Amino acid sequence: MKTNIPAIEGGIPVRDTFLSFHQALLGEEEESSVIQTLRSGWLTTGPKTKQFESEFSKYSRSNHAVAVNSCTAALHLALVAAGIGEKDEVITTPMTFCATANVIVHVQADPVFVDVDPVTLNIDVNKIEEKITSKTRAIIPVHYAGCPCEMDEILELAKKYNLIVIEDAAHATETEYHGKKVGSIGDMTAFSFYATKNLTTAEGGMLTTNSKELEEKIRVLSLHGMSKDAWKRYSPEGYQHYEVAYPGYKYNMTDIAASLGLCQLAKIEDFLRMRQKHVAAYDEAFKDMDTIVRIGRIPDIKHAEHLYVIMLKTELLNASRDKVLSALQKENIGVSVHFQALHLHPYYRERFGFNEGAFPVAEYAAERILSLPLYPGLAEQDVCDVIEAVRKVVGYYRR
Repeated sequence: MKTNIPAIEGGIPVRDTFLSFHQALLGEEEESSVIQTLRSGWLTTGPKTKQFESEFSKYSRSNHAVAVNSCTAALHLALVAAGIGEKDEVITTPMTFCATANVIVHVQADPVFVDVDPVTLNIDVNKIEEKITSKTRAIIPVHYAGCPCEMDEILELAKKYNLIVIEDAAHATETEYHGKKVGSIGDMTAFSFYATKNLTTAEGGMLTTNSKELEEKIRVLSLHGMSKDAWKRYSPEGYQHYEVAYPGYKYNMTDIAASLGLCQLAKIEDFLRMRQKHVAAYDEAFKDMDTIVRIGRIPDIKHAEHLYVIMLKTELLNASRDKVLSALQKENIGVSVHFQALHLHPYYRERFGFNEGAFPVAEYAAERILSLPLYPGLAEQDVCDVIEAVRKVVGYYRR
């Protein structure tokens, strides 16, 4: 029996069936809510969206919430609402999904990357100030994997240099920082409800703020720049002519998506407790492996546990991260990478002249990190299979 030999090397895989990296947990409540919306005759932005905004505002402890069709849309709207544009600079991290920097380019501003903290992989707050220039207008901290950035230091710098803080909370719906809820800390916060997120509307997002002025501008911008509550023109309140105040965008959320969001929001803390149980099992299983480093966290926080990220000490292995990744896939375990260092992608290399060595901590991590399955629908046996596969594969390639 080739039980200790990875399947990629001719052994027998840990599982007979493939375990998806992620699968949303949707139940009868979501089905009933969507059917109710379909039968209501109101499919696009309407009463369900407004209810979702209200309930999410309460959950995030923010004064205002605007539902949109993606976190990318939320980030873009935040930059536009803040008046950021051509020749401005926006500081962010290279350890993020491309959308974080893409939206900066979309408003014709320049992304300025800052290397990351080696423990959390969040933006290194000790390196931000040296990147601030007379062109700097904003900072976009990304709460990587669900661990908040050091927001006190970031807010202090923002106040000192009169900068806007736009939080990328795509991973951080449940996150709290020193008792403060992410969504209520910076000037604006963008959330993701993509299919793989802790709360899903299939596609969708939310932008929160405590500023009434920003909320009003964001709301108009999100729907073609039409006057506030233009969606009501087909409601029983009677037809009203709209006015176009800005050349806005088609970023509004639908009531179908909001129907999912309302149900998911009601379950979000239960989902978190399930993931916390899986995290504890992973932590216990890998604590004695010198070839694996668990991505860390700062104290006095509530972690959203969106991703379980390990870093492979490839210097102790006879295999690269990508070889381990392929081997785990052959064991029928779905894994992913969050993320490749953004500054080394072709567009950012060519447009802004980034080269290897520019952000060594991010680059080191990007070559070694792996994200393991972490979602509430995982069975106990699924978690055991992931653990067995990781120990089997990594153990086999140990020097």
